Amino acid sequence: MAGRSFSKVWKICDFGSLLVPHFTRTTKLIKHASPPLSFLQSNSFKTPSFWRLYHDGRPRGPLWKGKKLIGKEALFVVLGLKRFKDDQDKLQKFIKSHVLRLLKMDMIAVLTELERQEQVSLALMMFKVMQKQDWYKPDTYLYKDLIIALARSKKMEEVSYLWESMRKENLFPDSQTFTEVIRGFLNYGSPADAMDVYEDMKNSPDPPDELPFRILLKGLLPHPLLRNKVKQDFEEIFPDSSIYDPPQEIFGAR
Repeated sequence: MAGRSFSKVWKICDFGSLLVPHFTRTTKLIKHASPPLSFLQSNSFKTPSFWRLYHDGRPRGPLWKGKKLIGKEALFVVLGLKRFKDDQDKLQKFIKSHVLRLLKMDMIAVLTELERQEQVSLALMMFKVMQKQDWYKPDTYLYKDLIIALARSKKMEEVSYLWESMRKENLFPDSQTFTEVIRGFLNYGSPADAMDVYEDMKNSPDPPDELPFRILLKGLLPHPLLRNKVKQDFEEIFPDSSIYDPPQEIFGAR
């Protein structure tokens, strides 16, 4: 009996001695497999070179956002308009076959993209196409973006055309549009047109800002009579604001 009990105890001890090294090796593997906390908290883990390994292939920044804002058909139309802009026959055929097939939002996306690329002549042509659509309704913001793009490109004759069209549709632009158009006409050497826009600004239902007044006061230095008229209006509307009057020699007075 004693010998039999002793053999059982020996087998248990022998089996335990076999399991201990196994658990020891497993513990060592787990320790080596998990990264230390110091590595996770190190700066190398946060650097772009670490995350570059996990780049998913999509472009970053405005390029990807721009592709989301414009569809494939609209992008195809933009490229086609730019391609045929110097050939009127091909351009008109392209408009009939592709541009007129676009939906409303795609047409607006084409107009916005042409303005962004400073293709203002094509943008104006696209706007005229949109005006002939059944869904078209007069919209101040469509006019605003196109007028500002034309004014910054010094296409003031086209600006005058759109300005008259906007007035016929009983639309009034905002202060930014007034400012850009007044600045554009002054830089174009047309103070009379700038004053016409100024009169429209005074008749606008929205109160004017100081900036277009100050641009006029600066641009009308060679025209003291027009400048004095603007100055009086400025002092009435903004009594708490001051105006810098340069020496009389700058006005051309003798």
